[in-house]
Amino acid sequence: MVLALEKQWIWDSWYAHDGIRWHAFFLKADKSLINPDLRHFNVSQGHAVSHDLVDWEHLGTCFAPSETEAWDDFTTWTGSVVQDEAGLWHLFYTGARKSEEGLYQRIGHATSTDLHNWTRIGDGPCLDLIGPNAVHYEAEHIRGFWHDRAMRDPWVMRDPEGDGWCMFFTARAPGIAEANAGGAIGFATSSDLTTWELQPPVFIGGFGQLEVPQVFEKNGRWYCLFCTAAEHWSKAQGEAAPAGPVTGTHYLMSETGPRGPWEIAPGPFFDGDLPCRRYAARIVEIGDAPDTHLVIMGFRDTGDDGHFGGYVMDPEPVITDDNGLLCVVRDAEAAV
Repeated sequence: MVLALEKQWIWDSWYAHDGIRWHAFFLKADKSLINPDLRHFNVSQGHAVSHDLVDWEHLGTCFAPSETEAWDDFTTWTGSVVQDEAGLWHLFYTGARKSEEGLYQRIGHATSTDLHNWTRIGDGPCLDLIGPNAVHYEAEHIRGFWHDRAMRDPWVMRDPEGDGWCMFFTARAPGIAEANAGGAIGFATSSDLTTWELQPPVFIGGFGQLEVPQVFEKNGRWYCLFCTAAEHWSKAQGEAAPAGPVTGTHYLMSETGPRGPWEIAPGPFFDGDLPCRRYAARIVEIGDAPDTHLVIMGFRDTGDDGHFGGYVMDPEPVITDDNGLLCVVRDAEAAV
């Protein structure tokens, strides 16, 4: 059973485990819009729970744009959820405002004790492209060059190299002549999940945008998942791909840690198709150590009928080869 709603489309999703069951958070919009391209600016966040990532109970809307004028009164897009040492849950999300036509993205922070009812922290974003390190980013919207001022899709995790926290996000680097070579993985750090310090990007290049990053470690190697579209491959990246550009999810690799250095994984694109089958995928680790394994979850983009899918596909296993490269076992019948 896929994670689907009868009257609403679902797209980007992210996951948390409370020790008993899985919580899925996802972007959703009413199918009454008719045109799925309108969903991005008619968005709210949904919440569902499951014991196995297959059978889901939908709990309804858990977060939405501010009802009054605010920095996030237009959109509350993709994010991530973590739990602190005291047991409080933290949601980091992408916001945009109506007065800027949704062109400038920033990152917000909310907390919850039950993973459903969220309270915003402060009256503004927790992170913006300002301060000394903003020079490393495309901090202003350049009309006619790129379609937005990119700062979205925060992925927050404990810092394995320190006592605090790391945030990775979709961004762009300045001063790069080819628009499709300016995509970046932005980076910020925090000691307390509340005050964040913008740092230079940990990776630049290859694509115009590296959306929905997710950083994780497996078998001593570090991976940074991202998704991108065929039309956003750089000229060099497209020419280096024997089968040409596709749309879907790929990843960076690092042998040292989450700060990199990162390189685009060699070999075939991880999970891509034309037309796109699955987008904005996440890797979820299931099972008990040391017998854990990976699955991939993302939303169905183009369905078999050629129309927008708008649901989260069932998990499919992911394996690693001897070189640490990831591979999806598609349409596997084995239970996960």
